[in-house]
Amino acid sequence: MDASDDIIENITYDELHVGQTARLCRTLTKEDIAAFAAVSGDVNPAHVDPEYAGHTLFHGVIAHGMWGAALISRLLGTVLPGPGTIYLGQTLQFLKPVRVGDELRITATVTSMEPAKKHVLLDCEIKNQTGAVVLNGVATVIAPSEKVRRPRVHLPPLSLSQVHANYASLMEAAAPLTPVRCGVVHPCDEASLRGALDAATQQLIVPVLIAPAARLRALAESAGLSLEGVELVDVPHSHAAAARAAAMAAAGEVEMLMKGSLHTDEMISAVLAAPGLRTARRLSHVFRIEVPLYDKVLLISDGALNIQPTLDDKVDIVQNAVELAHALGTAQPRVAILSAVETVTPKIPSTLDAAALCKMAERGQISGALLDGPLAFDNAISPMAARVKGIVSEVAGHADILIAPDLEAGNLLAKQLEYLAGAAVCGVVLGAAVPIALTSRADDAAARTASAALALMLAHRYRQQHP
Repeated sequence: MDASDDIIENITYDELHVGQTARLCRTLTKEDIAAFAAVSGDVNPAHVDPEYAGHTLFHGVIAHGMWGAALISRLLGTVLPGPGTIYLGQTLQFLKPVRVGDELRITATVTSMEPAKKHVLLDCEIKNQTGAVVLNGVATVIAPSEKVRRPRVHLPPLSLSQVHANYASLMEAAAPLTPVRCGVVHPCDEASLRGALDAATQQLIVPVLIAPAARLRALAESAGLSLEGVELVDVPHSHAAAARAAAMAAAGEVEMLMKGSLHTDEMISAVLAAPGLRTARRLSHVFRIEVPLYDKVLLISDGALNIQPTLDDKVDIVQNAVELAHALGTAQPRVAILSAVETVTPKIPSTLDAAALCKMAERGQISGALLDGPLAFDNAISPMAARVKGIVSEVAGHADILIAPDLEAGNLLAKQLEYLAGAAVCGVVLGAAVPIALTSRADDAAARTASAALALMLAHRYRQQHP
């Protein structure tokens, strides 16, 4: 870091002259929009709701106009004239929208000076990376008389994790739906039992608890939970619970399943073995992830079931994720097929799969979504990264769905977002005759309830498809 970056110094009235200019540069990020909305309370959907913004005149999210004005204020308050400046007035003309990834150059030029009152007029202008003027106006200030030279205050990074990383939007979307009977498989630890009962309290499910009854009652008593009015199906152990739940689902006695404290392999093996529960499509898991400072919900697949999926497997993985996106209200999701690079090379097999999947989508073998790939993770979620790489795509920088090359990559990505980026994560399995709320044994009750809400939305979609 240059030593001058640690000092902030003004330009006094006596040091100013007409024609004097200063500038700074800034690239608009999703974080900027989220921070401005959080601080100002301006949650106009044109700025914070991608689905709404996509149908406006601007065809996408744009920055608040006053965010640009704030950049002018920054330039005047920290550079020209700098500390000690008193703002008297500002005219503004908003000429073009500013979008995420736009590289802005903010300029202020002294146009006139009034010695008696030390008033200074400055022409202010903001241009984007194409040279187009997006905002201009005239500022009137009182320039400082005394020299100021002080250590620059470096503020800590602003974190908005509490603004976005929760399940509120999911729970709101599921609230109008009627609860369905749900086979809760072996909920024999407190988190899984509490999650099932919380989901029932929130009218997401009508729980059918399938587990050793004596063990379940002892657990409920020790945790202070009531099982009054809850249907129990007594089985001797977790293997029997999984088999019984799968049989009940195949017979139509429950419309969804919810994993408890048993291992995923045990649960899925029972589903695969149950006659009538499998469909023509391969089972796959989809994480629903709300990442702080990303402007939409992300779906990531497959990070739980398919270890090294083949191309045929990936067709089903993509189609299952698209089906969940449709159930969540995204009519044409943008699907990024991830790899380590954005170019096709035989040296990285996942890039060949990505290219094949995109061509299959063009030929109608995958439907209901826009696909692009291979895309590296940064190109999939960052418009700026995509532009730097010269990627022209409706998907790059705006992905709704991320398809991982294999289970390890998908699982690592989802858990990194959860534990390092403060994301709210839940998940569901598609491809069977009923949806399966599949959670990690480390998940808390809130994540389990959210997974139940996901499965409920799918259960109602299945009802519409097979009345």
